[in-house]
Amino acid sequence: MCGRFSLATEQPILQDQFDFIFNEELDYRYNIAPSQNILVIGSNGQERVGTKMQWGLVPPWSKDTKIGYKMINARAETLDEKVSFKQPFKKKRCLILSDGFYEWKKQGKEKQPYRFIMKDRRPFAFAGLWECWDKGDKPLYTCTIITTTPNELTKDVHDRMPVILPPSEYDLWLDRDAQDTDKLKTLLVPFNDQLMDVYSVSSIVNSPKNESAKCLEPTNSL
Repeated sequence: MCGRFSLATEQPILQDQFDFIFNEELDYRYNIAPSQNILVIGSNGQERVGTKMQWGLVPPWSKDTKIGYKMINARAETLDEKVSFKQPFKKKRCLILSDGFYEWKKQGKEKQPYRFIMKDRRPFAFAGLWECWDKGDKPLYTCTIITTTPNELTKDVHDRMPVILPPSEYDLWLDRDAQDTDKLKTLLVPFNDQLMDVYSVSSIVNSPKNESAKCLEPTNSL
């Protein structure tokens, strides 16, 4: 699964790299947790548009929003089978920006957190889905991160990893008219481990209350 990540890259760099419109100011985020608002990029058919959505997908048919806590991730293998993900997979795909994600490895009685990043230290995009829930006082926009099997780098720490899309596939993923799910599923594969790096971080990331640059600092290498 992917249950914690960061986005502490300067906003102009993000907008230049991912070429999207966004009229708000972003805060540096070092320890993003489920149920929090995160940066999501979609398409209006002509341009990429950034917005903030709550992490944890709430299907439109849900009676309340609590289901979102169980829907922070969606398995790539069953997207077109699960009622919660089938429709957004066809029409409501998005990019979720990050510059690193955390996973925990059990070591004895403790769990050691690790941070996975790109070797070039540049931000990247998770494949995501979004939905709108309108049974409250105002529409609630939520999203989920798609996961897949691990690559050679991540498998020593966890048996799943988030789907990281190569830039060449952003437009296809965001294209609302692209509804060939078999073709889309070919994008949902483990990212090239040769382009990634990993290092251990402090256990302060265990608590989402800790939100500082110290979360990103390395301890010992894997």
